[in-house]
Amino acid sequence: MAIKDFDTDERSTWCPGCGDFGILNGIKRALTDLNIAPHQVLFTSGIGCGSKLPHYLWANELNSVHGRALPVAMGARLANTDLVVISVTGDGDGYGIGGNHFIHSARRNIDMTHIVENNHVYALTKGQYSPTSERGWKTTTSPEGTHEWPLNPLAVAITAGAGYVARAFSGDPRHMAEMIKGAIRHRGYALVDVLQDCVIYNRINTTQWYRERIYKLEDDAAYDPTDVLGAFARAQEYGERVPIGVFYRGPARPTYEEQVPALQRGPALVKRDLNEYGPADYRKMLAELG
Repeated sequence: MAIKDFDTDERSTWCPGCGDFGILNGIKRALTDLNIAPHQVLFTSGIGCGSKLPHYLWANELNSVHGRALPVAMGARLANTDLVVISVTGDGDGYGIGGNHFIHSARRNIDMTHIVENNHVYALTKGQYSPTSERGWKTTTSPEGTHEWPLNPLAVAITAGAGYVARAFSGDPRHMAEMIKGAIRHRGYALVDVLQDCVIYNRINTTQWYRERIYKLEDDAAYDPTDVLGAFARAQEYGERVPIGVFYRGPARPTYEEQVPALQRGPALVKRDLNEYGPADYRKMLAELG
């Protein structure tokens, strides 16, 4: 596989300098390094600048409605367990209206990767504050500054039971590719929260702002990503220093799919004969239900 195998002729609508370009690069690198072919992967997305990303990848895609990328990904994975399923959302899309799905995706532990393009703002709709916006930040919907505390997605994911929780930076696509590769290899729900700039509506968390603060957890020899309490504590660090890397890698546990007997019998559901069960079988099932 080569990166160009995922290229399309679709013209991007992203602003010049948008962090989404770096994220697209990181995803292509990860898939290429893992030798995953375009037909072997499915992307789901919602609505937003970041949710347009699958449009610019030569691969399978299901573009859902705002906030619903994760349940669509869950359904697709259950229907076809042969697919690598990756859900791409923004922070508003994935942590706001899709926040409930975010929590329960981690809890259910369906085998899929969730990549969140976190620019701290609703950019497509012209700059409203999002669930991850800093408190006091002035936007089009908070002219006096936001009164809400920002969501901590890494801490939420760890608490909800996610077995792989990582953070990357759009300005370092090679490191991001390593985080995504780890997420894809992980058996179960995996979160990769990607910090990125928005060159139009977020003039605070710029690429330069991140470069001055970011450090990699793997450079800290004392850090143990298997320590859940240590991971939760490190997830609180954001400000003068901003850690990126694998925050938490939990012990192996069964995925949702592995615990459903019907999914373990025979090939993936989409490859089974629709006539496997006839009217007599359904009558028998109804009779057993009383």
